[in-house]
Amino acid sequence: MTNVQSIYPDGRVILREVGLRDGLQLVETFPSTAAKQRWIREEYAAGVRHFEVGSFLPAKNFPQFADVREIVATLASLPGAHGAALALNERGVNEALASGVAEIATVVSATEEHSQANANRSRESAIANVRRLCELRDASSHKPVVNVGISMALGCSIAGPVDPGEVLRIVDKCFEAGVDVVAIADTVGYAGPKQVAELTRAAVGLAGVKPICVHLHDTRGMGIANASAALDEGARILDGSLGGLGGCPFAPGATGNVVFEDLVFLCESKGFATGIDIDRLIAVRAVLKEAMPNEPLYGGLARAGRPRATAAKAA
Repeated sequence: MTNVQSIYPDGRVILREVGLRDGLQLVETFPSTAAKQRWIREEYAAGVRHFEVGSFLPAKNFPQFADVREIVATLASLPGAHGAALALNERGVNEALASGVAEIATVVSATEEHSQANANRSRESAIANVRRLCELRDASSHKPVVNVGISMALGCSIAGPVDPGEVLRIVDKCFEAGVDVVAIADTVGYAGPKQVAELTRAAVGLAGVKPICVHLHDTRGMGIANASAALDEGARILDGSLGGLGGCPFAPGATGNVVFEDLVFLCESKGFATGIDIDRLIAVRAVLKEAMPNEPLYGGLARAGRPRATAAKAA
């Protein structure tokens, strides 16, 4: 058994900063290992505790993740910090297990069209890979959490609208295979709050005591509205990236993940304590500006600042 309940406790909102993986997936320039370590340490000092730190993909194709083992080790040295890394095949899973990373993430597509285009395999084959990942997890010494993201769950740039019932079937299959967490991903920013709310409610009901994560992209400017809808329907793990870094090869022009700083502000404004100092978090953007000066950064909070807490005066 994994320690998923201690990492993602019931009733508490957990915000995961995925900039170091999803945020760097498509960038032309990327931070050095030292800059990534500074990024992590400064966010940790601001109160961030959950990170996606990279991918176990071939370094010749994805040089931005060649240092993933060092980044895993950096995060492991910080008390109370939790790191996840992506692995898409058995080779990557074995490398991830050898690294000692606390959580291994993988992906299953909601549509057959995207699965073939993105991974050159069927969805059933992808689910079989998930089952194998769980077997390898169970046989390992440290038993990391396994997290499966269902990409294109709220709309597919290839196939168009996605049947929610089909997404829920995959959610159920993943839990049957032994995963600890399922993430519902709006990979190309296709959906609005109503659709997000309905699918989140159904997925949370199906999962029971197991955690559901919602992973949102801000392609059409709906990221924060969709995050609010997901929170209202019981999602307690949400992903975002610092400065809204990220993108998807199947969504040309996409602005990336929902802005992490704005996500923190949303949660605090709705009464969910995050333990994150927003001003210190915004200051970490300086690391990205220095390391990737040509990479656009987004965020309403960074642009306008927090509202001032001023006492209302009687007229």
